[in-house]
Amino acid sequence: MSPEEKLKELGIDLPDVPVPLGSYVPCVRSGQLLFLSGILPLRNGKLVRTGRVGENITIDEAREDARQATINALSVLKAHAVNLGHIKRCVKITGFIASAPDFAEQPRVLNAASDLLFEIFGETGRHARAAVGVHVLPLKSPLEIEFIFEIA
Repeated sequence: MSPEEKLKELGIDLPDVPVPLGSYVPCVRSGQLLFLSGILPLRNGKLVRTGRVGENITIDEAREDARQATINALSVLKAHAVNLGHIKRCVKITGFIASAPDFAEQPRVLNAASDLLFEIFGETGRHARAAVGVHVLPLKSPLEIEFIFEIA
């Protein structure tokens, strides 16, 4: 099953490519690699929620945000790769999780993004990863995820 068919089966419609919130581009291609800028959990151009995980955001809410950021990343990816079937590999994701001082479950939050990529791409979606707790992110977003993909 193609990635597009899998998205359809999951009931996921890719949104329009998020508009950059600063002086950068959403994606840069270098050779066969696509480097996506940090992706926020925006829906209809607005953050789903703001705050820090373990403070005013639950792990389950943050997992929903990680999934939304991944869906947004796929829209950027599709705009640059034309067809998600051209994805040879998800190489790496780096998740930055705005965290309360004593919150240490960043990997659990980022698992939602990793699991969705595997669900859509299968083994091609498995990747290296870093989950980093930070004090604050742009717009008080609860998380931001960077992605690197290899295309055929």
